[in-house]
Amino acid sequence: MNWFIAKMVFRITSGDGNHTPQFDEQLRLINAENEDEAFDKAMQIGRAEEDSFMNNKNQVVKWSFINIPELNKLPSLTDGIEIYSKVNEYDNAVHFIDTVNKKAGNIGSAFYKRLSEAV
Repeated sequence: MNWFIAKMVFRITSGDGNHTPQFDEQLRLINAENEDEAFDKAMQIGRAEEDSFMNNKNQVVKWSFINIPELNKLPSLTDGIEIYSKVNEYDNAVHFIDTVNKKAGNIGSAFYKRLSEAV
């Protein structure tokens, strides 16, 4: 068996859909013999996870599966393996780096808090 990373895309629609379009992009691990089987399994998962429910405004929220735009075979499952990479361009590098550092600081703060509580 082989491991694959499948990118699954869902559209999220609330109420009558009169809002900025929302999409959820998820990366999923898929274990399959080959790429065709991995794609089929990812499609089945996507369809099975379509959902609708009522939000706190009494509107129907619908998650609609769109498709699998990316499927990549992993060479092996090892510690530290790169599972996904995407190059982005930003107009303001300083703002982007600041945002990354703030998010990392929040994760680090939570880690160090748990560590100090365990001592």
